[in-house]
Amino acid sequence: MQWHLVLGFVAAVTPLTLIPGTSFALVTQQVIAGARSDGVRAALGSACGLLVHAAFAAVGLSALVMSSARALTVVKLVGGVYLIWLGVTTWRSARRGAEPTARGRWRLPWTRLGCFGQGLWSNVLNPKAASVYLTLVPQFLTAGRAIAPQIATLAVAHIVVVLVWLLSWASMVAVARTAIDTPRFRRGTSRLAGAVLVAFGVRTATSS
Repeated sequence: MQWHLVLGFVAAVTPLTLIPGTSFALVTQQVIAGARSDGVRAALGSACGLLVHAAFAAVGLSALVMSSARALTVVKLVGGVYLIWLGVTTWRSARRGAEPTARGRWRLPWTRLGCFGQGLWSNVLNPKAASVYLTLVPQFLTAGRAIAPQIATLAVAHIVVVLVWLLSWASMVAVARTAIDTPRFRRGTSRLAGAVLVAFGVRTATSS
């Protein structure tokens, strides 16, 4: 693949990555509720979620979902409900002083995967992540060449950008938490992260 296309894609996707979104809020919540390593695992999960979207795009499944109003609606609703669940759980954990993944009847099937699983599913169920590979990626593909290797190259570049940003942010949050690690601060920031996750869930489920 021509490297100027890869660099162009990186330049285009970087501003989208820097805009606070689901992965940003989730990593923040994990670092505050647990440790920097929890945020790192959530970031790695989010990165693997991008690999899923890249694979779907390569075989045309994402195109099928985005072209079908019913299928897209299902993805949006499932993703929105999941994010709302994460947000409500985070808010409740701040009030109880427990971690969001504490055992209880509100656990989802993939919660046992921990921070990595939450990061993975938050991106797999995010239709906006899928749309990147259906609207932005095709602009940087070269006609007449194998599509799958080109998408794989762009996906790797995308993951590098995402991980650099999320891991850097996790480190900054960890340092800030160490400097002002008080119960009141942790409760307040956990509630804020929970509210942001709920807001993103509502937006995901209701966006056109």
